Amino acid sequence: MRYSDVAKLSTRMFKTNPARTWLTILGMGVGTGAVVVLVGLGFGLQSILMEQIVGGDTLLSLNVANPVSRGVVLNNRSVGELRKLENVKDVAPLASFSALITFEGLTGNAFVQGATPSYFRYTGTRAVAGELFKEKEDAKNSGSVVLSKAVLKLFEVKDPAKVIGKKVSFRLFVPKKDSTEQEEVILTKEYKIIGVTNEENYISATLTLPELSSHVAINTYEKAQVRVAAIEFLDPVQKAVVGKGFTVTALSKTVDQANKIFTAIQAILAAFGGIALIVSAIGMFNTMTVTLLERTGEIGVMRTLGASSNDIKVLFISEAVIVGILGGIVGILIGVGIGFSLNGMMNLAASKFGGKSVSLFVYPLPFLAFITAFSGIVGFLTGVFPARRAAALNPLDAIRYK
Repeated sequence: MRYSDVAKLSTRMFKTNPARTWLTILGMGVGTGAVVVLVGLGFGLQSILMEQIVGGDTLLSLNVANPVSRGVVLNNRSVGELRKLENVKDVAPLASFSALITFEGLTGNAFVQGATPSYFRYTGTRAVAGELFKEKEDAKNSGSVVLSKAVLKLFEVKDPAKVIGKKVSFRLFVPKKDSTEQEEVILTKEYKIIGVTNEENYISATLTLPELSSHVAINTYEKAQVRVAAIEFLDPVQKAVVGKGFTVTALSKTVDQANKIFTAIQAILAAFGGIALIVSAIGMFNTMTVTLLERTGEIGVMRTLGASSNDIKVLFISEAVIVGILGGIVGILIGVGIGFSLNGMMNLAASKFGGKSVSLFVYPLPFLAFITAFSGIVGFLTGVFPARRAAALNPLDAIRYK
């Protein structure tokens, strides 16, 4: 049988039984759409988490902190030793002091930090307004400060852009050397706000490390970011740092674990959607079986005219695959339509209440291509049994069937 004949005969159901054919495709589409919506939700949740990580520097950095025992501490000497480790590209320490911050006549508790411009890049910190410290601009950076978004909540400022260019002042509480007491250090200058970071849970104001050290002696650092030369050196460098007594965490390990968790979540969501797909496949199987009974006489005529049992099998399977693929396409249209509609409604609500727009449903093109192919496979599987029965019919019995 020629390919053109197979194409004409396997699509004839759109003319002979259009209502039943499109209802079968729609039923398959509903099941496929359920899978698309639920797995798209899993991709969306994963995307929301991963977009918090920016750039390769973040994934190639190790977060080094002082151990609880304080047997070793991060200071200029130990930071210098970390810089000398093999395959370490850079070390960006962070100093922190409790302080009082004054903004437009209001005062509140905060932490004043000292960091290099590269520290923001290594931690993946982003600016929601203004800009962060830039490399090789020491003169400009010395009179500037970067606030966290949590500071704005402290002063009940809703729009981060409104604080850019305004000034703040600080009073630091610095621990006395070899003592549990603290002394108050008033910073005599005001600092211009140049940026607001995306940190919402930590009330902090960050100066450049040279600026902070010009006012107070920094004996120890709170933590440091160790930038590794390449991804394959993360484990060796981490072992070397741990060997020096410090605690180390790597964001790349967290990302790997998060990806595994989201893969499991997507599999679970796909399984729930698969239940609807199975029900749709059963309906499709029933339709193909009914089609077999309706065409039994036609099959007998085709066999007596010279069509082989393999031709009959190909004809039925082709029809099932076409219905399956079309069902997959309809399901993608349904699932993507639902997802984009929900994204639009949520973002509309977020814009009204001052929230951030996010895409809760995400549909990668490879996933949609896989769904289309998978729907064709489901159609193939539901058509195999009716096709075998049709191919096994005796031509004379089939002609006499009523």
